[in-house]
Amino acid sequence: MLLLVQYTLTFASVLILVALGGCIAEHSGVINLGLEGIMVMGAMGGALMMRYMPADVPNIVMILGVLVASALVGVVYSALLAVACINFKADQTIVGTALNMLGVAAATVIVKAINTSADPDDVSSVVQYAVPKKAFLVDLGGFEFSWFMLVTLIALILVWMMLYKTRFGLRLMACGEHPQAADSVGINVYKMRWAGVLISGALGGLGGIVFITAGVSEWRFEYGVAGFGFLSLAVMIFGQWKPLRIALAALLFGLFRALSNVYMGFEGLASLNIPSQIYNMMPYIISLVVLAFTSKRSRAPKAEGIPYDKGQR
Repeated sequence: MLLLVQYTLTFASVLILVALGGCIAEHSGVINLGLEGIMVMGAMGGALMMRYMPADVPNIVMILGVLVASALVGVVYSALLAVACINFKADQTIVGTALNMLGVAAATVIVKAINTSADPDDVSSVVQYAVPKKAFLVDLGGFEFSWFMLVTLIALILVWMMLYKTRFGLRLMACGEHPQAADSVGINVYKMRWAGVLISGALGGLGGIVFITAGVSEWRFEYGVAGFGFLSLAVMIFGQWKPLRIALAALLFGLFRALSNVYMGFEGLASLNIPSQIYNMMPYIISLVVLAFTSKRSRAPKAEGIPYDKGQR
């Protein structure tokens, strides 16, 4: 049972970070469907930091360095979405899909180029050459606490406070609801949407490094992130674009994902002789069922996905 809780919190941490990123982007008026690719690129940035940072540095320095690298790479990569969709008013769905495909391909090529000197045919994750992932874990009597769980909790609190307790957050949400009205009172809609997308990229990048350091035991860049970017969007919609509801939804989805990792440890589940693939499918099946029943009651930001035209009223 303790292992189930551990995996649930681990996967929920990934989903919360990425879903919060999608939430902020959509509150600004931009649909970020490129979260899957952003996660991969952020994971690559953090993995490279782990590889090239000296092994004898304190754990706190390692953790902070990896977090900063993942977030920065996520920000830089999400800027492609911002340029295309905000400045050039490109279709946000198409750009996001392109970023997902480009992210996996670019990360694979970069990692293969780095590993060529060792084995030209090897496209392994650079994580295996880096500091052991134990640097991010603390054993609490059989429960492996990941520092990323604390980072996720802090991010959740900060996002909630930013959206509902700061002038910046209120202006951001105004740009996703009524951009023309926001513009009429002096708010720069383009800048606010840029901010929303870049913050989304930072959180997506963090979600990527959490996924590969705590969520899986072995990872190769060409595998992507197992659809967690899209699953995070489902969590965001189920959570109605509200941070606290997103956290609860992520815990539910994380529980179903965790079952695929620990089902053999539960006699009742193991005795059913259900293939492990079925348990792996459960979060995605649940997301389809949940969205089918809740989509009619969903209230997305009114102006999300609509390119802003300053001359339109």
